[in-house]
Amino acid sequence: MSSTVCIIASIAVYLIGMLAIGAHYSKGNNSSDDFYLGGRKLGPIVTAMSTEASDMSAYLLMGVPGLAFFCGVAEAGWTAIGLALGTWLNWLIVARRLRRYSAAVGAITVPDFLARRFHDDSHLIETLGALVVVVFFVPYTASAFVACGKLFHSMFGVSYLPAMLLSAFVIVAYTTAGGFMAASVTSLIQSLVMTFALIVVLLFGIRTAGGWGAVVENAKEIPGYLSLFRSSNILDGAVGSFGFIPIVSTLAWGLGYFGMPHVLIHFMAVKKDSMLPLSRRIASIWVVLSLGVAVVIGIVGFGMAKAGAIELFSNSSAAESMIVRTAALMSENGLFLAIIAGLILAGILAATMSTADAQLLAAASAVTQNLLCGVFGLKLTEKKNLLIARIAVLAIAVVAVFFALNPESSIFRVVSFAWAGFGAAFGPVMLFALFWRRCNRQGALSGMLAGGVTIFLWKYLVRPLGGAWDIYELLPAFIVSSLVIVIVSLLTAEPSKEITAEFDAV
Repeated sequence: MSSTVCIIASIAVYLIGMLAIGAHYSKGNNSSDDFYLGGRKLGPIVTAMSTEASDMSAYLLMGVPGLAFFCGVAEAGWTAIGLALGTWLNWLIVARRLRRYSAAVGAITVPDFLARRFHDDSHLIETLGALVVVVFFVPYTASAFVACGKLFHSMFGVSYLPAMLLSAFVIVAYTTAGGFMAASVTSLIQSLVMTFALIVVLLFGIRTAGGWGAVVENAKEIPGYLSLFRSSNILDGAVGSFGFIPIVSTLAWGLGYFGMPHVLIHFMAVKKDSMLPLSRRIASIWVVLSLGVAVVIGIVGFGMAKAGAIELFSNSSAAESMIVRTAALMSENGLFLAIIAGLILAGILAATMSTADAQLLAAASAVTQNLLCGVFGLKLTEKKNLLIARIAVLAIAVVAVFFALNPESSIFRVVSFAWAGFGAAFGPVMLFALFWRRCNRQGALSGMLAGGVTIFLWKYLVRPLGGAWDIYELLPAFIVSSLVIVIVSLLTAEPSKEITAEFDAV
């Protein structure tokens, strides 16, 4: 009983701290620019860590370890490699140009930037971009709420629904109050809590499994479990080839970064573009280490199951609660470890919240800035704009809650689909907008549409065919979108001299 009290107290302190930060930064939101971009005042460390914390959602502490636990190293490992490469490249080639260009044209959202980049007076790019943001962020945010509900249900036996609703309330409360600065500062804190959770779980797990040697020996009992080139699972021990197509397919996760609105807005919000190289180094190192540890934790978890410390999960979705089970086990070993267990669970909440708050802001900005103000031309005072922005955050959260009512949803699978949607719809057009002078409005609009449509067609019509067609939908959709942008841009009129002059100046 005392261990449960310690865990609840640790989590309560953490949640209260998040709400306090939201209340503090609510005083500094005097305009939509403040609410959505923090007035472009982020320093290099906050930029780096808040960006990566907003990216590394619950799949870092639940999805990746769960997949590695059940299926071994291959899929989780290549996904982690792809994400690490994508992170580094995004910081290297996109961050500085986007910061300069978005500031030059006065853009505060991704659809807004694309519309201003191509001088789209028809508002078609802004409309399509806003719809993409809302459509894919709702399930993405819902996956965060699912993670919170699973956490409390697994740990305390609390009914899933009220646990999920309470978590959603806290996230919405501090995001609505404090806006982007609250989300960024809390994300910095959350990244530190996540790091702490990963390290402690790894060390405790190795000790509980009987040492590193025991972990490796248990893993070797499953054919292909430790191989990057073999597929397996812990139930039937069947081994298959993890060859060129699945490797390329999982590496393609890295392409998604070029189109993630909740990541890109952090580039736009940094105080000076000269700060970005330092941010890139910090972010890249943290991502490599955290993803690597997450994969290893999955393998260690299997060793713990073989030692009888935790159950042997029957599928990868169930295995996503592995760290929760580990925290529960830790809490049974004295008061101090019970407090540590509470901090680990707070780390899972941190991973979830740091992504959900950024997603809610991005989705709300799409509704208010891009649709209401940009497309429909509503003229609002800053006070009314802020009010509508906060209402939009609440409304989108309510929709996400309905999507999160099913506790059986796989966090990893839901995130992978939303990730593909953003990567294909925004990734290619963002790269061409920043690096290709000849790219025009027609090409950009066609590419966004082609990428988004291909995601659905490949996911539900082509990929089920299996074999060579079983490729992560992001890769073919990214290629299709890129080809469409190039072909349509070359077949239609060149951009105006005003647009090309602006491109050259930036």
